[in-house]
Amino acid sequence: MKQALNLAKIAQSHEDVPIGAVIVRDGKIIARGENQVQKKKNPTLHAEIVAINRACKKLGTKFLDNCDIYVTLEPCAMCATAISFARMNTVYYAASDEKGGGIANNSTVYKTDKHLWKPKVIQLPEYSAASAKLLKDFFYERRKIKNGA
Repeated sequence: MKQALNLAKIAQSHEDVPIGAVIVRDGKIIARGENQVQKKKNPTLHAEIVAINRACKKLGTKFLDNCDIYVTLEPCAMCATAISFARMNTVYYAASDEKGGGIANNSTVYKTDKHLWKPKVIQLPEYSAASAKLLKDFFYERRKIKNGA
């Protein structure tokens, strides 16, 4: 999760929402991703999607069996679905997302019986405060700029 937090800071450096994701297989990092929505002008380039694309390319496969993903913020419904389609084992996330979350809050994508693949989900509360602070500081600064302060 520390690597994911570092990636979140990279996302912030190019004015993207500070979210990072790391995919691990057999205890080794195989892919990393940070939000690139603003950087690449593409609303689908969330950290999880970037990391999934990189992992699939590296492994030469469309499925990420035996892989886990570490994300600084609870994945949204789009990312939760992509994680399911990639057949990942476990989703570890730091901060909850009451508005846009797709796992524990709001959409709760994996709670439907119709979802094909349901990974295990584990929140890592020891990283929640650090992730939430990055996000709060980011949006505080955005509001200041917007309001001309």
